[in-house]
Amino acid sequence: MATANIPKPALPARTRRSSFEKTLASARSTMMFSEVVRLAVDSFKASKVRFLLTMLGMIIGSASIILVYTLGLTGKDYALNLISSIGPNMVEMQYNGGSVAGPDNTSTPDFMTRDDMRAVMDQVPGIIASSPMLEEHDRVSMGGGIVKDSMILGVSPQYKEVRNLSVLAGRFFDDQDARSHTKVAIIVEPFARALFGSARAAIGRAISIKGIPFTIIGVFKESIETFGMSEVSEQTILVPYEVARYFTGSNTVKQIFFTMKDSSLVIPASAEILNIIKNRHRATSVYTAFNLTQVLSVMAQIANMLTIVLTLAAAITLIVSGVGIMNSMLANVQSRLREIGIRKALGATSHEIRLQFLTEAVFLSLSGGLIGTILGLAIPISVSFLTPFKIPVSVWSAVVALGTSVLVGVLFGTLPANRAARLDPVQTLKYE
Repeated sequence: MATANIPKPALPARTRRSSFEKTLASARSTMMFSEVVRLAVDSFKASKVRFLLTMLGMIIGSASIILVYTLGLTGKDYALNLISSIGPNMVEMQYNGGSVAGPDNTSTPDFMTRDDMRAVMDQVPGIIASSPMLEEHDRVSMGGGIVKDSMILGVSPQYKEVRNLSVLAGRFFDDQDARSHTKVAIIVEPFARALFGSARAAIGRAISIKGIPFTIIGVFKESIETFGMSEVSEQTILVPYEVARYFTGSNTVKQIFFTMKDSSLVIPASAEILNIIKNRHRATSVYTAFNLTQVLSVMAQIANMLTIVLTLAAAITLIVSGVGIMNSMLANVQSRLREIGIRKALGATSHEIRLQFLTEAVFLSLSGGLIGTILGLAIPISVSFLTPFKIPVSVWSAVVALGTSVLVGVLFGTLPANRAARLDPVQTLKYE
């Protein structure tokens, strides 16, 4: 028995109308982003010279941001390395006040002693070098009636490593000189030039300290110029502590220097050293543990702030370039009025027109930013590769440069894009 063909029921009129409207809306609003990008590239190819000149500002601005940021990092590293060279991983203990009452109702300063240094060495791990410091002042006789005011520091042989001193001529005294109480001295470079004319001329010469003849065996200088802010002055003479202590007849010291094995140990060791020394003296006595960590931290903050300020100043170039992009895109909209009218007449939405011109602006700014970023990174990398100077390069500077380029494109491309989207297709089609 044959099966009869049963006709399908017709769709209601409302359903047909809804389907047609959806199809029409889709036709008018659907445009793949790849087509938008392709149109932007075609627009760029059509006006190469104008767009390349507009990109030039973005190239210079992006490269400037990276170079300024790199210079800031280089200056920061240089300053921090310079300061840390005063005494890497150093902890300096200082006496600041307090006294001890004597049997005849007199009081004497509660100075630190060499026994304090030994106690710290026994109890605090991670110390690789230490030196006491005893300070005396005298008028050194040079013979022939010539005398010079000088500061005599009694230190240990490890003082050279602790303070990171540079020996310019001769040698530093060693443990054998200290144990045998040898009358030897090391003088600072400016003092050697003033007395003998040069560092080498001072080696082997004799000077009188407290009426005792000392032989100069070395001339030194600090790793960096501290301009009188350290214990070393331009008239400093270093002698073994074992010899200098006989000038005072006591075991006291003015300062004690320690060097830690690692920079991470400096802050906890400073607190521990201070606590040990305080517990060995009167509660009213005052001592200070000084290290360069706080100084380096403050310097790093200052350098970072200066780098940010300079980078923002360089970013002004991108703002100026953004104005150029906006003018170029406005001219581009004006020259393509007929094209915009035709596209709108064929069903392009205002959103698509706006997206197209905004994409062109971002493409323009990002292309310039990318070229500028490559140039900005190539310069410091080339310097580091071709010269012994190591220039720090930050990936964040490239991120900032590219991000700023995109932001400039969006901000300064919005006005031309909105103007193009608001154009009346009837009026644009009449434009010649």
